[in-house]
Amino acid sequence: VNTRKHPLEIPPSSEKDWQKEEEEDFFLLDSDRKCDVLPQPFRMINKLVMQVFEGAMEIIERREMLQEAQKLKVQPKKCFPTAEFQVTERANCLAVSGKYIFVGLSMGLSAFNTCDFKVVGAWNVAKTEICAIHASDLGSECHVLLAVDEMGLAWLFCFLRESFLLIKILNEVEDISQRSTCVEAVLSPGGDYAGILLQGNTKAWLEIYQLPKESWLTEMEKITEAAEQLACSERRSSCSSEVGTFLLQELPVSAIQADVELDPPVLLLTVRPPKPITGTSFKGPLDALKEVDDGSMLGLGYNHLIKDSQWELQEAIFCSTYQEYLEAEGVIKEEIPRYATFHFLLPSRILVGPEMEVLPDIPVGIGVHWDGNHNFCLYLLNHSLKEKANSDLKPDVVWPCAAPIACSAVSSCSRYLALAGEDATVTIWDKHLG
Repeated sequence: VNTRKHPLEIPPSSEKDWQKEEEEDFFLLDSDRKCDVLPQPFRMINKLVMQVFEGAMEIIERREMLQEAQKLKVQPKKCFPTAEFQVTERANCLAVSGKYIFVGLSMGLSAFNTCDFKVVGAWNVAKTEICAIHASDLGSECHVLLAVDEMGLAWLFCFLRESFLLIKILNEVEDISQRSTCVEAVLSPGGDYAGILLQGNTKAWLEIYQLPKESWLTEMEKITEAAEQLACSERRSSCSSEVGTFLLQELPVSAIQADVELDPPVLLLTVRPPKPITGTSFKGPLDALKEVDDGSMLGLGYNHLIKDSQWELQEAIFCSTYQEYLEAEGVIKEEIPRYATFHFLLPSRILVGPEMEVLPDIPVGIGVHWDGNHNFCLYLLNHSLKEKANSDLKPDVVWPCAAPIACSAVSSCSRYLALAGEDATVTIWDKHLG
């Protein structure tokens, strides 16, 4: 009898010894297999069909997940028009003030009443196309309008008792060749100030006007009373009630247009683009710090220690590096008009105790930033006109940014200032805390 001296050991299996399901003769080796493997080419067709089915199921599951996520979001409210008003010409712009809607047309202005959406007044004396319009309610049913036409003229109107009253064309000059084009116009909330951005052939500047709305309201009240008295006297003398009603509606309008003489706006200040940064003449940091007045002129970039030779070297390196691109583009060094964005910063409210109180020591200002500039400058409007009339006007407060400012916005309370730079960075400033 031959017996083994050592116990029988089962050798471990290896991956290469595993039987592959794709072998055609596998069903011959496995007698317990109930289903045979499909032969070719049916096996390949089965795999393709399963891949298409699995891909379709993944797309269906993904769409179902997106639909479920969309249901969880807050659905926006859909607003549909409740009424409409017809205009006889092409409408380019509109503004709302009080109970009136002012529409800029291809041949003038029109005013609609929001109650019945009917035309209550029109102005087409100049036969000019209005491209932009801003309106503000002055009270006592009086509204101020600032409109810009296709020729770049800024028209200042006053609307009272369904009548447009032209006060002044802000950038009108006798010599047409010296006329400057108005690019943008802004009215301050309340109608106290107006600003227009003007551009010439190679220069651009900003003009800020103060509107004498107190004298306007006083003059309007006098004219309105006189017109009403005239209408009443004409109605009493008329024999027919229909004629009296007609005179009551028509006489005040004609009387206002014939007799009104409103005070023109007052030019407060002219803001020009900042001068380009040039080389310094300072010998050290102490000399540069002496030029700073009180520490509020931060970030203008003029009090630096970079010399002219360093600017020239930097420009030479840039031109040599990108010479082929500069020659292909045909870059010509010339002064081009610059664009400015400006906001009116009104006295804002801060929380003092349980109630909101207005700070009396915060004056009204105009915030300006020019394209390609890193600074947002604030010019206060409480200084005398002589101080603001000089050409080298410096801002009162500066908010510097690390990159050129692309756009800006001011909160409704005028306390917070948002600056967005070209590097996709948004900075929020507190005007009171600095």
